[in-house]
Formats: sequence, structure tokens, C-alpha cells
Amino acid sequence: MNTINTLISNSTSRYTTAFENGLTPQSLQEHTPAAFAPTADESLSPAYRFISTRRVLDALGQAGFIPVAARQTRTRAHSALHACHCIRLRRKFETVALADGVPELIFLNSHDGSSTYQLHMAVFRPICTNGLCVAATQFPVWRISHRRDVLDEIIKAALEMTESFALLGERIQCMERTLLDEAQRLEFADGALKLRFPQPPHRGIAASQLLEVRRPEDVGTDLWHTFNAVQENCIRGGLAGRSTTGRKTRSRGITAIREDVRLNAGLWDLAEHYLH
Repeated sequence: MNTINTLISNSTSRYTTAFENGLTPQSLQEHTPAAFAPTADESLSPAYRFISTRRVLDALGQAGFIPVAARQTRTRAHSALHACHCIRLRRKFETVALADGVPELIFLNSHDGSSTYQLHMAVFRPICTNGLCVAATQFPVWRISHRRDVLDEIIKAALEMTESFALLGERIQCMERTLLDEAQRLEFADGALKLRFPQPPHRGIAASQLLEVRRPEDVGTDLWHTFNAVQENCIRGGLAGRSTTGRKTRSRGITAIREDVRLNAGLWDLAEHYLH
């Protein structure tokens, strides 16, 4: 019996409507063909131990984790069948309720040697369909190279990471209780601007632009609402600026998987500095 098919069809998550009743196996294969690769990229050495992401998802499915979203990197250097890909997972029966989100795990992998196996903790906000990847400095991140059969280790890591979901909820509540004055909000936005554009120039883009809210749910001066408004502007792009020649420009949205993870984790880490 196909574990992924069964678990998806039986999903009872109250947030599945955000993904049109969950990710079907057909959608999974459409969005991440690399998850179904039969072999690794032929350029890799014999020391590389290939385990299909589909096999990993079957094992995680048996442990109660359901894939709810998936995407992969566009690559010219290697085949799309071996590219870095990202699968978001939720527990079939979630016992931890967050304020305005759902706890998730993000599984990253590739079959071209560009990525280790990785598991990250994350928060999904239904109001904006954004996935917030939390900081590795505050919550566990699991990484291991492709050198042996690691299925049992992946399952163990996933189960252990979910034990921190309650702590994740507590950190979000702390952010909601932490009020920022205007100077602190601008300071946070300035730090985020440096994270988003680590290589200057980001001509004409002011930190205050990152504080502009794009939806009513993000209005507020507490740390959680400030964090979400800034994260949305950083990830979605569209910030007005100037090129080196003075031409009007707009920042691009983040589409690269690694950059998405780096920026989200960095923003979370930045927010943690304001908690007491």
C-alpha cells in the first residue's frame, strides 16, 4: 500500500484548505520531480549513498508526517531530476496549537551533491501562506551527508524535533507580548535589510519600507507582528529603490530554497535578541 497516498487522503488537518485539501501525490511529483529520482546524478562518486526522497517520505509517513507543500530549485548545472528540493511536512494529528500558525518540519535534500539531508523547524501562517523557518541557534536543525542509509536517523530526528513544538509556541507568545518602540522597530528593520542585502548596494531602499504592512493581520507594534511584516517584505520583494545609474527598481522576491532558509532563520535569530 502506498503510504503517502493513504496519509494524504486521510489527512484531517484543520489547515489543509490552505493547500487545497493537502498535497496530492501527483502535485508532489509535479512540483518536485527530484523527489522521485531513481538514481543520483552520474557525476557523483561511488561514496555517495543514494536514498530517494520518495523513500524518505514513505518512512516519515509511517511515523505520521504528511507532505503539504513542495518545490525545487531551478538549475542549469544539473538535471532537474537531481536538484535541491524542499518538502514541508506536518503531523497528521497535531497536539500543539500556535497563535496564528501551524508547526511544521522542512525536509531539504538533493541528488546532485549540492545539499545534505536536512530537517528544519518552521511555522506556517495560513493568512499569508508564508513558511517561517526558525533559527538554528534556538531550535534543533538536523543535517547529515549522503554516506549511509539514514532512514532510521531521519525518523528519530523528526520525532525529537516535534518535542520542541510547544517551546516554539512559547517563543511566539513571548514575541506577541514584547512591545517595540519606533526606534526598536526601525533597528529591527535595519538589521533585516542588511540580512536581505548582505552585498551592498541596496540603493534607495530604506529600513522603514520593510515595516509597511501588506495585510491587516500584520498591523501592530509588538515583536511578532513587526517580525511578520518585515519577513513578508523581505521574502515577497517589490521594495522600491534605485539602480547604480539612478533608474527606478524594485527588489526581487526570494525564490531560491537556500536563500529562503538563510533569510528566514536569520530574521528569527534577529527577533530573538529582543526577547527578555
